[in-house]
Amino acid sequence: MKVMKFGGTSVGKPERMKHIAALLQNQTEPALVVLSALSGTTNALVTIGDNIADGDRHTATQNINALHEHYKIFIRELLSDDDAYKKAQAIVEEHFDFLNIILKISFSEALSKDILAQGELLSTKIFCCYLEEAGASYALLPALEFMSIDENEEPQIGTIRTRLTQLIHQHKDKKILVTQGYICKNARGEVDNLKRGGSDYTASLVAAAINASVCEIWTDIDGMHNNDPRVVNKTVPVEQLSFDEAAELAYFGAKILHPASIWPAQQYKIPVRLLNTMAPDAKGTLITQDAASAGVKAVAAKDNIIAIKIKSGRMLLAYGFLRKVFEVFEKYKTPIDMITTSEVAVSITIDNAEHLKQIIKELEVLGSVEVDEGQTIISVVGHNINETEEIIKKLFGSIRSIPIRMVSYGGSRHNISLLVAAEHKTQLLQQLNKGMFGLN
Repeated sequence: MKVMKFGGTSVGKPERMKHIAALLQNQTEPALVVLSALSGTTNALVTIGDNIADGDRHTATQNINALHEHYKIFIRELLSDDDAYKKAQAIVEEHFDFLNIILKISFSEALSKDILAQGELLSTKIFCCYLEEAGASYALLPALEFMSIDENEEPQIGTIRTRLTQLIHQHKDKKILVTQGYICKNARGEVDNLKRGGSDYTASLVAAAINASVCEIWTDIDGMHNNDPRVVNKTVPVEQLSFDEAAELAYFGAKILHPASIWPAQQYKIPVRLLNTMAPDAKGTLITQDAASAGVKAVAAKDNIIAIKIKSGRMLLAYGFLRKVFEVFEKYKTPIDMITTSEVAVSITIDNAEHLKQIIKELEVLGSVEVDEGQTIISVVGHNINETEEIIKKLFGSIRSIPIRMVSYGGSRHNISLLVAAEHKTQLLQQLNKGMFGLN
């Protein structure tokens, strides 16, 4: 059995939902399908939750009504069979009745999670109405019956495997099994969500739990590209990556994947394929344990980076200085992306400004502190690139007239990272596209 995940844009319009149904019915292998909420729904539900939290029930009601209208139009365009339409209509009314009822309930974090879950619950149930109309062999497996996290918000693979296997066995004659991405139950038995990577994370967990033949992530782009297609004119899909390469690219800005989302598949050696719903015959990108070849595969950019430089004469020939610096970031649970050191200074980068003022105040005890906001990390990723002399020549030969704030080289065999001011991001990505890949 394979796992196939479809994101919000892939199910965001009635014609796209029909396209997915046709794609599934043409599969030769049974598929467990993971669906996101319809595009725009999660953002709308977040806004509704914020309205209720702020006590603005009037605006919340307006936003609920607007979203309700969107779903009424959606099912009217999706379904032509009268029975299927009435079934979908009842589903939509049930969920929007719930949203209207919660307007009268005191807001809480648990209630917020219930609100957010409505998107995936709606998309999967509506999709199943269309599968029924299309005469498909299907069953709905509610994610809240098998997807669980512990008190540390970590997925319980063993429990997920046991419960999911039982559900699959109950529907072993079905060709298409549908479930919700993103949502789960927490250790208290409440509705919760996976946060990191959302539906991609669900798909990867499910693939690991059932030992799937492959985990397919279907989006609106044909795989991981060698550069950011939103910034650079000419990019090409990367045919194959190792899990390590894909994780580096995801962490350093490639939007097609969340860095944590493929970890379960990697741990259980399940190949992941990134595919394009709009071009199903395109090869996409295959992610496996092994790299297809050495050399640079892609470039990624991570925005909204803050560079912090701590300079102190006490650092010279002193031990324990770096430990004190790191303890400050540990105290405020703020991860560090890059780090470089000299005899009297250490420079680091972070991507979370939530505790920046407190961090600076504590670092000033150790030395003078300089902060540069509005920075971007540009990462060049590939297999064993730090051991290939020609790549280093090409990389630094591609950097022309752009001031480089920091360089991280040697920390990973698969990644060389450069820190630049955000204003130089586009120019550097374009120059790397030409210098590293020969693409103008």
